[in-house]
Amino acid sequence: MAEEDFYRIKRLPPYVFAEVNGAKAKLRSEGRDIIDLGMGNPDSPTPPHIVEKLREVILDGTTHGYSQSKGIAGLRKAQAAYYNRRFDVDIDPNSEIVVTIGSKEGLANLAQAISSPGDVILVPNPSYPIHPFGFVIAGASIWNLPKTPGHDFIKQLEHAIKHCTPKPIALVLNYPCNPTAETVDLAFYEPIVEICRKHGIYILSDLAYCEIYFDGNPPPSILQVKNAKDIAIEFTTMSKTYSMAGWRIGFAVGNKRLINALTRIKSYLDYGAFTPIQVAATAAINGPQDCVTEVRNLYKQRRDVLIDGLHDAGWDVPSPKASMFAWAPIPPAYRDMGSLAFSKLLLKHAEVAVAPGIGFGEYGDGHVRIALVENRQRLRQAIRNIKHFMNGDAEKFKRELVA
Repeated sequence: MAEEDFYRIKRLPPYVFAEVNGAKAKLRSEGRDIIDLGMGNPDSPTPPHIVEKLREVILDGTTHGYSQSKGIAGLRKAQAAYYNRRFDVDIDPNSEIVVTIGSKEGLANLAQAISSPGDVILVPNPSYPIHPFGFVIAGASIWNLPKTPGHDFIKQLEHAIKHCTPKPIALVLNYPCNPTAETVDLAFYEPIVEICRKHGIYILSDLAYCEIYFDGNPPPSILQVKNAKDIAIEFTTMSKTYSMAGWRIGFAVGNKRLINALTRIKSYLDYGAFTPIQVAATAAINGPQDCVTEVRNLYKQRRDVLIDGLHDAGWDVPSPKASMFAWAPIPPAYRDMGSLAFSKLLLKHAEVAVAPGIGFGEYGDGHVRIALVENRQRLRQAIRNIKHFMNGDAEKFKRELVA
């Protein structure tokens, strides 16, 4: 019996990124210097005061037992205080917050908690894979809302609600968006909350990149909209804000019914993150925030180097206003081949790894995602390699790939 015979595995398509990762590993084994801009894995160290708090607590032998699945009280209080000062939103740390083992785990377990086979979830396309596939694994069905120029999101939402049978139970949102880096203002959320409240549809907002912004306008929380907590839950994470990706600490905040459902599911599945990590995360949120500004400035500097360099190389890529990604349209000479094939060409001839847009949904196939996860020197090297590739014979490169 092959793994593909299992019910949930059968519902998952082949993992597109595995092809690029395999090609990347092969080239590296041959001694090629691959500049990896594919995965959004922060390369900056966690700020020293956070690491020191972890070291301090981990040396206390009384902190090594089971933790709390819902998250320690101090960390939940810290997150509630963050929402108050950042968004002017009041959150009850006892009933409206649960600590998650990264936002990805929270989204996946909430999908298990609230959906069943036959339920329909509205998900923008392209989107971060856990947004649709967390629900696919849970047995639900996905109704894609194309997120491309020329599509009116509100009209798509209203169309889906009118024509979908059965009625959708939830809508997923993600701004600043991974992979597209699109941002929205509070006015964008207001009619969506009104529509979903009217039809009894939950909103699951992924706010992972809310502190990585570059234009002076901090991204809003959907919970700032009046009555949003009636239907909305929001996920945030320590991963990007504090360069703590491997620490796996995130949060779900908002609607009490959804928070309770997620908390109950988690109580059967885990005992929460290691207590010293939760204490260190508390110190991060409550402590000095200079490190957050430094991380934001670092990504802005890298963004400017990358976008200016790609423009100079003849690749017109929009400058992202937020997130740690650039969403790059495939250059015209290569547009007919799709994002996976183009990513392979870029890897082979420019020694630069990027994420093919098809991995985020069929509406992403005209783009690749470029992560700002290398220093400026390496980004300049990547740009030189890409410029040489762009000046090459496109038709020859494409024939080589087919051969």
